[in-house]
Amino acid sequence: MGTAGRSVRDSLLDAAAELLVERGYRGVRMRDVAAAANVSRQTVYNEFGDKWGLARAVVVRDNDRYLDGIDRVLSEHADLYSAVTAAVLFTLEVSADDQLKKAVLTGAGGDELLPLLTTRAEPVLFTASARIAEHALAQWPGLDRTALTEITDAAVRLTASHIMLPSVPPDEVAHLIARMVTRYVGAPVTGADPALAG
Repeated sequence: MGTAGRSVRDSLLDAAAELLVERGYRGVRMRDVAAAANVSRQTVYNEFGDKWGLARAVVVRDNDRYLDGIDRVLSEHADLYSAVTAAVLFTLEVSADDQLKKAVLTGAGGDELLPLLTTRAEPVLFTASARIAEHALAQWPGLDRTALTEITDAAVRLTASHIMLPSVPPDEVAHLIARMVTRYVGAPVTGADPALAG
């Protein structure tokens, strides 16, 4: 569609994200999204198919923006252990302040949207796992691709479970997942690991 198409799509996604936060999934109507973006309701249907498709697109875009942040965080660290620790902490902290994720996980309409991060989250989780693994392989080319791909998927799913049901402080989760990842791929576990202290 070109630039104009992307602009309309972004306007619709911005409007939908705001309405999802304000009203929850049940309270969002396609006509309200259309009105907020100053387009026809048919344009919304043409772009996303239905309300579920629209909500999914909002969550996928939010995930893409989050992954841009993960790319930055990973690039700031020379060793894998520190990078994974920082990436998990970043994820948990960003998610705690993310109004859209809160709308998905809790609040009005949370039950309807929860599958976007759980049972029907495969596209989101797959994209996250694949992109993080590719970044790590580019940054640390000596790592085994198969092992890294396997453990990245497990790490992403474990981090997501801590977003939805936190049980221990974020820094403990971050170090636990960093130990899991580095040991699985045979990378050094650095002195930054509190479990090695004392």
